[in-house]
Amino acid sequence: MIKKVIVTIGVLLLSFGVTKAQSYTLEDCYVLAKENYPAIRKLDLVAKSADYTIKNANKRFLPQFNVTGQATYQSQVVDYGALLGDKASAMGFTPPEFSKDQYRISGEIEQLIFDGGNTKYQNDITKASSQLQAQNVEVELYSIKDRINTIFFSVFLLDAQEDLNNIKIANLNTQLSKAEAAYKYGTAYASDVNELKAEIETAKTVNIDYDRNRAAFLKMLSIFTGKEITSSFELVKPEPVLISTEIKRPELQLFDYQKNIYEAQTKQLKSSYMPTFKAFFQGAYGRPTLNPISNDFGAWYITGIRLNWSLGNLYTLKNQQEIYSINSQTADAEKETFLRNVEMDLAQQKENVQKYSEMIDQDYKTITLREQVTKSASAQLANGVITTHEYIQKMNNENAAKQNLILHQTQLLQAQYNLKFKSGN
Repeated sequence: MIKKVIVTIGVLLLSFGVTKAQSYTLEDCYVLAKENYPAIRKLDLVAKSADYTIKNANKRFLPQFNVTGQATYQSQVVDYGALLGDKASAMGFTPPEFSKDQYRISGEIEQLIFDGGNTKYQNDITKASSQLQAQNVEVELYSIKDRINTIFFSVFLLDAQEDLNNIKIANLNTQLSKAEAAYKYGTAYASDVNELKAEIETAKTVNIDYDRNRAAFLKMLSIFTGKEITSSFELVKPEPVLISTEIKRPELQLFDYQKNIYEAQTKQLKSSYMPTFKAFFQGAYGRPTLNPISNDFGAWYITGIRLNWSLGNLYTLKNQQEIYSINSQTADAEKETFLRNVEMDLAQQKENVQKYSEMIDQDYKTITLREQVTKSASAQLANGVITTHEYIQKMNNENAAKQNLILHQTQLLQAQYNLKFKSGN
C-alpha cells in the first residue's frame, strides 16, 4: 500500500514537472531569445576589452626601462694638447689624448609624473565607447521582441481559427448525420449528403494549413529561444495590458552615450597643450665618461626631471572643439528624429487599439445575428424549406463572422503589445 502511494505521488510530481516544462509565456520567450542570441556574447567581450584598454593606459604611470648601446668612430676629437700648448706644461698638466673610437651602453628608468590629464581623459573615452558598444548590443537584442511578438500572436490566431474550424466541422457532422438519415428514408438527395461531406473535407484541409503554419512558427520560435518547442508545448496567452506612452526605448541611451564620447574627447583636448613631467635616472658605462679630461672607460649616472611641452596643437584646438560640438549636435538631432518617429508609431498603434476595440464590439453584434440566421436555417433545412447548399452558405457566414472576431481580438492584443514594444515599457 505504501509503495503504491509513493509511486502515485512520484507519477504526479513527474507529470507536474513535465506540464510545467511544456508551458512558455511571452516573457519566457523574451528571456530565452535574449540569452540564446549570438550578439549577447559581445556584452562580455566589450566589457573585457574596455578593462584591458584602461589597464594598459594606466601602465603609462609605471616606471619605464630601456637600454641603449653604441660603438662609434669619429673623424675628430678634442685635442687639449693643441688647445693649451705650452700652458699645460707650465701648469704641470699632461692633457689626455681622446680616442676616436668611442663606446657606450646605458640604461634609463623613466617615471611619468604628470601627463596633463591625457590618460584620465583617454580612459573616460574608453569607458564611454564601451558603454556605446554595449548599448548597441542591447538595442539589437531589444529588436528581437518585435519578432517574438509576431510569432507568438500568429500562433494564437492559428489556434483560435483551428478551434473555430473544428466547431464548424462538428456542426457539419451533425447535419451530415441528419442528412444521411433523411436520405435513408428517401426525404433527402444523395447530393445533399455529398455536399456536406465535401464541405467537411474542405474544412479539414483548412486545418492542415493551420497546423503546418503553426509548426513553421514554432520552429522559428525554437531557433530564437534555443529550445525545442513542438506542438505539445503550451504557449500561454498574454493578458491585455494598459501601457504608459512614456518613451523608454534603449536607443535613447545610445544617443546619450554617443554624446558622452564627444564630451570626453572635448575634455581630452585640454591635455594636448599641457606640459608633461617625467622623473628619470640614467646609468651608463663607456668611453669617454662625463669627465671631460679622461679618456678611460668608466661608469656614470644622470638623474633629474624632464619637461616636454608641445604647443603645436593650439593651432587646431578651436577647430577640433567645433568638430566635437557639431558631432554632439548631430547626436541631439538624431535623437530628436528618433523620438519623432517613435511618437508617430505610437499614435498609429493607439489608433489600432481603438479601431480593433470598436470592430470587436461590432463583431459581437454581427455574430448574434448570424447565429440566429444559422439556427433558423437549420430548422428550415430539416423541414426541406432550403437546400443544403443554402444552409452551408449561412453557416459559412456565421463562421466568417466568428473568424473576424478572433482576428480582431488577436490584433487588439498584438496592438497593445506593439504599443508596449514601441514605447519601450
